[in-house]
Amino acid sequence: MIDIDGSQGGGQLLRTALTLSMVTGEPFTMTGIRAKRSRPGLMRQHLTAIDASRQVSQAQVHGADPGSQTLTFIPRGIRAGDFHFPIGTAGSTTLVLQTILLALSRAEGASTVRLEGGTHNPLAPPADFLIEAFAPVLAKMGLQTVLRLERHGFYPAGGGEIHAHIQPVKVLQPLHLHERGALKAIDATALLSGISSGVAERELKVVARRLALPEESLRLRQIKPPLGPGNALSIRIEAEHITEVFTTFGERGISAERVAEQACDEAQRYLRSGATVSEHLADQLLLPMALAGEGSFTTTTPTNHSRTNAALIEKFLAVDIDFIEMRPNAWRVDIA
Repeated sequence: MIDIDGSQGGGQLLRTALTLSMVTGEPFTMTGIRAKRSRPGLMRQHLTAIDASRQVSQAQVHGADPGSQTLTFIPRGIRAGDFHFPIGTAGSTTLVLQTILLALSRAEGASTVRLEGGTHNPLAPPADFLIEAFAPVLAKMGLQTVLRLERHGFYPAGGGEIHAHIQPVKVLQPLHLHERGALKAIDATALLSGISSGVAERELKVVARRLALPEESLRLRQIKPPLGPGNALSIRIEAEHITEVFTTFGERGISAERVAEQACDEAQRYLRSGATVSEHLADQLLLPMALAGEGSFTTTTPTNHSRTNAALIEKFLAVDIDFIEMRPNAWRVDIA
């Protein structure tokens, strides 16, 4: 039984522990879950991730109650299947999917997963990021998964839907991402749900100016029928070896111009760094690379999420994860 101090991180720490427990077969007990948050303990989307993991690994679970700060998880073996997980409201479908995806890749057969809830939430990777940035890297490691965004769901209304088809893979292949390669394209998409198109037009005008993009690289998309108000601006940077997606969300009281400036700031900071992956994709790559036994990449300044994730991964797996600063805002991460 592995003992984990959950106060050192948030929901990401719990999700990583669930994935590692399912894959390795090692049970764990986590205490102090989200203890430093304003609303500590397990919330609805965490409970959905736990229940999804329970179903996938036929686990015994103790402490999976709203507000609980202690959880014991004892997996019994991963099974393939056709799964449906309705999170409700705007709870993140992408975070639940990421929790079980690598586990299902170790099953004996293919699996399908249908998740309902939020697909575009400011506190989670949006569905576009998983589809265009994360899944292609997994494919380079041998994990073939088809992700489809069936319906957008913005915070707070939710109502979105994601489908995933996951093929099993016996062993993930090590991957080393040190070069982006030639820049192939930069484009931007402004998503709107129940909001005037003028908001998107203002956002895209800022992006065109900041990134010197032609009109054909700018897209405005109204979600129909709208399931509640929502706005997301995504900038996609496609290079020879990697695709990155940077997304900011419209909020009450924040101008369309400011939303666009924030997205452009992130994109330009990444472009100037020379790093292969952004800090957000770096967070996601630690786990599959560790499960492959080795890997490396260059990234912008690592987040606290990355460092706490790395420490937890080292509890479950016989790997060392090193963060090495090469220059300001450019780091190398080595997993061996």
